[in-house]
Amino acid sequence: MKSTVFCWLAFLLAISFPAIKPYASPRQDPPTLTIGSEAPEFNLPGVDGKNWSLSSFKNSQLLVLVFTCNHCPTAQAYEDRLIRLTDEYKSRGVAVVAISPNDPKAITLSELDYTDLSDSFEEMKIRASEKKFNFPYLYDGETQQVARKYGPVATPHVFIFDKNRKLRYQGRIDNVEKPSKTPTQTDTRAAIDALLAGQEVPVKSTKVFGCSIKWASKEDWIIKARETWAREPVKVEPIDEAGIRALLKNTTKKLRLVNVWATWCGPCVTELPDFITINRMYRSRDFELVTISADDPSKNEKVLEFLQKQQASNLNYHFNGEDKYSLIEAIDPNWQGALPYTILVEPGGKIVYARQGPINLSAMKKLIVDHPMIGRYF
Repeated sequence: MKSTVFCWLAFLLAISFPAIKPYASPRQDPPTLTIGSEAPEFNLPGVDGKNWSLSSFKNSQLLVLVFTCNHCPTAQAYEDRLIRLTDEYKSRGVAVVAISPNDPKAITLSELDYTDLSDSFEEMKIRASEKKFNFPYLYDGETQQVARKYGPVATPHVFIFDKNRKLRYQGRIDNVEKPSKTPTQTDTRAAIDALLAGQEVPVKSTKVFGCSIKWASKEDWIIKARETWAREPVKVEPIDEAGIRALLKNTTKKLRLVNVWATWCGPCVTELPDFITINRMYRSRDFELVTISADDPSKNEKVLEFLQKQQASNLNYHFNGEDKYSLIEAIDPNWQGALPYTILVEPGGKIVYARQGPINLSAMKKLIVDHPMIGRYF
């Protein structure tokens, strides 16, 4: 009897409540290597064309592994300090090695707002050359297998190993991000000095501050970003000569990039996606992109259609005058009239860059991010 009642109760509960699906927890970041652990093996390509492994540093008294990258503002803020650290300690048997753990396919354009370079292997080579890195710079973004063994939390994240390759310190470089300020706690240096002196490390672990590691599991962020861009409205407004002159006075507090183009201009059409990329990278900063179409005023529908295909959700104008020479003079008296034409205008109207013809995308991004109004650091 009891068995029958139990079965009926079970049946009633089953039909009264829907089945609860097991909770699918998000993929967890790997744990950080604990103090005392042995250094996990690695074999990674470096920007110098060599492959580097743990045994490559077997003769070094200490091994300082720094997980860092190109794009992160905090990582960039510490580059010069890592160069100095390498210079000062290499004669004492300390090897400094940088590893980029990021999957470049997991980085959205909006995360590149403090840089001109992302984290691909080719871009790592560029950054290392520009900054004259004096330490190996290794790429782990393809598989991230090494990063998963060490478990960095953010960039930069330091791991210091003794002669026996036991982890003796993990954490930050120091407690001040901005290069212009002096840190009061130089944890990495303190750990190195203590180990070289045969002493215990005073502080063995610290928290780290910087950009999160771009694990491959974050690649769906790119898909979401593309969906967001596709939903953004695209408009084009008429503008006359007086409007252009007012526009170029730039009464905003933003660095303004102005591109003059036309649908019939092959180079213009080809390079417009580069401007869209620039806009998506820097629009969260004190920056804005403005395009001005020099098409005939009757071609407004064609201009809008092209801009919509490009998902150009920035400020777009269409010159509504018939006199193209008045357009030239309003934009820049130094412009000879060939399209495309691009200028970079500071607040107050000062033109700090002007080019007739297609831009160099890499050079333009570098020019923008290195401008005092934008900058690479927080």
